[in-house]
Amino acid sequence: MKSILSLFCFLFTILGFSQDSTSTYKKRVLETPEVDFLISYYSQDGNNAAVTGGIGTEELTDFTPTIVVAIPLNDDDVLTIDAGVSAYTSASSSNVDPFDGPGDPDPFVASSGASGSDLWFNVSANYSHSSDDRNNLWSGKVAFANEYDYTSIGFGGSYTRLFNEKNTEVSINANVYLDTWNIIYPMELRPIELSGLEPLSSKSRNSYSVGFGFSQILSKQLQGSLSLDLVQQDGLLSTPFQRIYFSDQPDFFVGNNFQIADDIERLPDSRFKTAIGGRLHYYANEFMVIRTYYRYYFDDWGINSHTASIEVPVKLGDKFTVYPSYRYYNQTASDYFFANNEALSTDEFYTSDYDLSEFSANQYGFGITYTDIFTKFNLWKLGLKSIDLKYNYYKRDSGLKFSLISGGFKFILN
Repeated sequence: MKSILSLFCFLFTILGFSQDSTSTYKKRVLETPEVDFLISYYSQDGNNAAVTGGIGTEELTDFTPTIVVAIPLNDDDVLTIDAGVSAYTSASSSNVDPFDGPGDPDPFVASSGASGSDLWFNVSANYSHSSDDRNNLWSGKVAFANEYDYTSIGFGGSYTRLFNEKNTEVSINANVYLDTWNIIYPMELRPIELSGLEPLSSKSRNSYSVGFGFSQILSKQLQGSLSLDLVQQDGLLSTPFQRIYFSDQPDFFVGNNFQIADDIERLPDSRFKTAIGGRLHYYANEFMVIRTYYRYYFDDWGINSHTASIEVPVKLGDKFTVYPSYRYYNQTASDYFFANNEALSTDEFYTSDYDLSEFSANQYGFGITYTDIFTKFNLWKLGLKSIDLKYNYYKRDSGLKFSLISGGFKFILN
């Protein structure tokens, strides 16, 4: 009896140890640290600069290097650090003070003053935690950004739930951004109080957003998703150095036909945005996927817009994938948009920013991805995982056009 009891205790101990070992073993969310080096070059041109009241050059170039580091803290938790710098030169921004360079000011060319270039810096940290069964994911983030005329602090979080054997996914996210402006008026209106115009009363802009997502695997080849995003903004929603010219006021010019502003852009101190979107991904075969997207947007400033896009990744062997893409966009004009010299001095709100005008746009893209399956190439202790290169060309029917070249290099820490 004593021997049987001892054997039972031994078997119970072994069984308990085995069950504990089985229950604690799980695949890590992220096996090793990953490092992404991202870089982009953006160049645009147009003739509807808001800084000069809806006319004049919109030339701008932007160079943005970014590094993203994802660090597994344990089996379930990942910390991601994202830091980037944007160095830009802007012909339209240089005309905030068109008198700070040599020669006569001209709205159709850039001023040579210091206001035509600047640096934007951003850093964010995201912490995510997955449950043991990988059906629940929580995340939280904080962010900071700074530029010459504003500072932004942001924070947020999200929750994702998978069920139905991971065929169904629901998610919710919320974010808050608290921005503070360094108010800069057009040079000829400084100080604005002496010009007889009403100064802006707020230096802050607060944005609150919440998003909902639903994704469903519909078949072996088809996956669909729906999204709803709501955004509330309060505070200074206009850009202080963007000029306005009234049709019922006399025009005054200096230099080479540079028109003195009648006022600055003025917009409501509240805006509510709604976006409803849907995606369908169709896996045609092991070499090709068709990704489609549609979004309808509206806000209480009178803008309604439609976005439709398609991307078709095609695998060329084990290592290369190409993905041509196309995106169409159109929108109605804001209730407060006026072209140059069309606003009235009796209007309460007005802007000549063509981003708030009625327009349609087409964007064409082509990308290529190289995947090093076994990370054979090594740089110091980093093994190359993938390289991604993409080119986009965009054109509005209002004349604005841009080119964007971007690249990404993903490494894993060996």
